[in-house]
Amino acid sequence: MRLLVDSHVALWWLGEHASLGANCKDQLEAADEVYFSAVTPWELGIKRAIGKIVFPDGLVAELQSGGFMELPITAVHAEWAPRLPPHHGDPFDRMLVAQAQLESLVFVTADHTIRPDDVEIVDARL
Repeated sequence: MRLLVDSHVALWWLGEHASLGANCKDQLEAADEVYFSAVTPWELGIKRAIGKIVFPDGLVAELQSGGFMELPITAVHAEWAPRLPPHHGDPFDRMLVAQAQLESLVFVTADHTIRPDDVEIVDARL
């Protein structure tokens, strides 16, 4: 299985957060490939800059040392994201869903605004 983690899931994984479910942990550990998007440090960095969250520097290095692979944003991803249904209001979520769709990745998220008919999902809370 090939997975793409949502930004909050990347933080939960690194911080061993209680919200990350046992089934999700098992799937992350058993996956053939686990990706984090270039969206993740961008989105989380903005949230940290405005004081919404706290995490130490070195997020990308920590994810890579944990075996996660970086998924760059391509022009094809950027072209696809605006085509998504309007219920994807958050531009970061739009990009993550577009990447999961185009790269045939299962999306790991606890965000219930992401619908299974948009992309295959692993519920991060289970």
